[in-house]
Amino acid sequence: MSASQEFFAAYDALLARWPAGTAEIDVPTPYGTTRVHAYGPAEAPPLLLLHGGGSTGAVWFANAAALGAHHRVLAVDILGDAGRSVRAGLPLRTTADLMAWLDALLDGLGIPRVSLLGHSYGAWIALTYALHAAQRVDRLVLLDPTQCFAGHRPGFLLRSLPVLVRPTAARVHGYLDRETAGTDTDPDWKRLFVLAATDVTHRRLVVGRRPDPRTLSAPLLVLLAGRSGAHDPRKVAARARKAVPHARIETLPHLTHYALPTAAPAQTNSLVAEFLMAADRT
Repeated sequence: MSASQEFFAAYDALLARWPAGTAEIDVPTPYGTTRVHAYGPAEAPPLLLLHGGGSTGAVWFANAAALGAHHRVLAVDILGDAGRSVRAGLPLRTTADLMAWLDALLDGLGIPRVSLLGHSYGAWIALTYALHAAQRVDRLVLLDPTQCFAGHRPGFLLRSLPVLVRPTAARVHGYLDRETAGTDTDPDWKRLFVLAATDVTHRRLVVGRRPDPRTLSAPLLVLLAGRSGAHDPRKVAARARKAVPHARIETLPHLTHYALPTAAPAQTNSLVAEFLMAADRT
């Protein structure tokens, strides 16, 4: 894996902010070894966290303690992205490969059923998996989900293109500063994101079609960033409500797309925990 010592130092600095008792687990799959950060009672209902592109599983440091009070939090370094997961074995190229990887990951963790929480790219994976393996997904939480209910804003794609094609530290910093302006997005995470974009050469994210959520059976919570630059949150809310009538949809009015999940974590944690506990009681 090609990544700088600086990247792993930033990664470990975020992990140091996880609550005491967090365990690091490496799960072998046919596609490589997946790193999982685990916190909470081992016998509690499992909650798998899927980060946004470039964020790594360490990004959930401000959420782990609250969500781990009643769940076994399992935060994944998505295979193919930055982090401590290691690609090896079968190629990971298609959406079907990604679903098979998640099947193998849950099998390796010994989890027959799980709740999923995903942000951005991780939300797309979570929704796609909930449709792929409905029998394994108890409930679903999507944080400002991209490519799930609506496409990106054209302006967002134009702003993102230079960062994707020719990333430099200054360019990525400037991009993040613009996309998180007016929020308390964590600076240590922003530093890690910049290093993931500029120093990690092995990143190969699997991207696929927008899923059709109309057959989703799991209870669904969608938390939207009211100032999201990635898409129009009102359009996403309307389309999500139409496609999944049973969904609960909330908007965090002062947050932007990249501000989640590190900015205003108490509000996010409260809404997610309330939803998960309510679903547990049904």
